[in-house]
Amino acid sequence: MWNWRWRSETEDFEYYDACEMANRRPRTRRPPNPTSPNSFERGITLIELIVVMVIISLFATLVGARLFSRVDQARQTTARVQIAEFESVLDLFRLDVGRYPTASEGLSVLRLNPGGLGNWDGPYLRRDVPLDPWARPYLYRYPGEHGDFDILSLGADGGEGGEDENADIVNWQ
Repeated sequence: MWNWRWRSETEDFEYYDACEMANRRPRTRRPPNPTSPNSFERGITLIELIVVMVIISLFATLVGARLFSRVDQARQTTARVQIAEFESVLDLFRLDVGRYPTASEGLSVLRLNPGGLGNWDGPYLRRDVPLDPWARPYLYRYPGEHGDFDILSLGADGGEGGEDENADIVNWQ
């Protein structure tokens, strides 16, 4: 492949002299033709660039919407798993103490002994009582309206009721 660097005048003379001695025609230095289909230096137009950017943004929008719906599902699943863990731990508490925690004691009694509980064999949780996936505390009711106790997370909206990502996550369903 021909090297297209610019040479000094002395080098040009030496090149042409060497070509004459070898009885061949010297190569001429021509810049590539930008309109030639074989040109390596062909650029892209502004319209082509805009079309590519629009396609990429549409793709990102579609993928982003799907990923964010998965985030909501993951939060709901996390809340269900944590509520199931609370149920198991509350049953262990009941076996040791003989009763479920009162509403005033709440879920914190699973981590710290409030005193006065003779058979308390905790802590029943390895870490502090976690918040729900929306960074709010779980609601604990004893006695429960739907069973011995009720544990619920109010969902994304933070209010009772709701649908989809705003639906309450409860232990009785």
